[in-house]
Amino acid sequence: MTLRPLLDGALTVAAGRAGAPGGLRYTERQLYYELCRVLQPLHAGPRRIPYTLAPPVRYARFAAALAARRDELPGLLPPAAPRPAGPRAATAAEEPDLYDYGLPRLLVCQSREITAMLIANDLHLEAACPVLPADELPLDERLVGALERAGGAVVHVLHDASPSGLACFEQVRAAYGPTGAGAAGAGPEGVRVRSMGLVPRHAGTLHLTSGRGPHGHRGPLPAGLRPEERAWLGSGRTIELAAVAPARLLHTVIRQLRGGGTAGPRRAPLHRRVRTVRGSGFLSWPAG
Repeated sequence: MTLRPLLDGALTVAAGRAGAPGGLRYTERQLYYELCRVLQPLHAGPRRIPYTLAPPVRYARFAAALAARRDELPGLLPPAAPRPAGPRAATAAEEPDLYDYGLPRLLVCQSREITAMLIANDLHLEAACPVLPADELPLDERLVGALERAGGAVVHVLHDASPSGLACFEQVRAAYGPTGAGAAGAGPEGVRVRSMGLVPRHAGTLHLTSGRGPHGHRGPLPAGLRPEERAWLGSGRTIELAAVAPARLLHTVIRQLRGGGTAGPRRAPLHRRVRTVRGSGFLSWPAG
């Protein structure tokens, strides 16, 4: 018995879920992980029991099923455009006075696909926050100046729970944190860099589909990680941001950019944890 009819039916259901509510736009990899949830609905288990899931279908098989139906899925975004040559300057050309004001927050995404998805769903307008992919760093000097003028501006970094994701965050923090070198040889004054996630504890709570890289994380890890998370990353396991349902990802990022509080009980008093939580900065996913 061939799996193609089963995949075709599941793909239809997955596309409907990925675009809900209100016709959200989503990437190919987000659709793949939604298909995994349709085929293996164990993600609905109790959150107090953390676990991740192995993919029930190989990506190559999903891609083959999608190829014949891509035009039938209006919410599916095209592949992200490659990184443009030279510094990012298109926005400045279109809006010459954009950088004359203070910019209180900026979101940097590890993935170009996730960047395109957030922008396609108007997150930059909803949260009043520019969204840039990490591979377009260094920041335009005028953008750095706008961050400095805001006073206490925050650069948020959205990344995978993986060695490359942690490296992305460290790269941005080293360049634009309080002791960073920045694009012009000096870190932006008063600018903080915070990681918005993803980390293993979020993946376990949400029961996301995980993968495994060729090797584990060998470098230093943020102080906010728990021992089991360090072991998880050291084993080579990875979780992509695309594994988070599109609607949940949008809701959580908007909530964090707007300064929404964290959800769930803390295991230690706030005054003991706030320094490490802010230093590592990872998302606290809203309940429900």
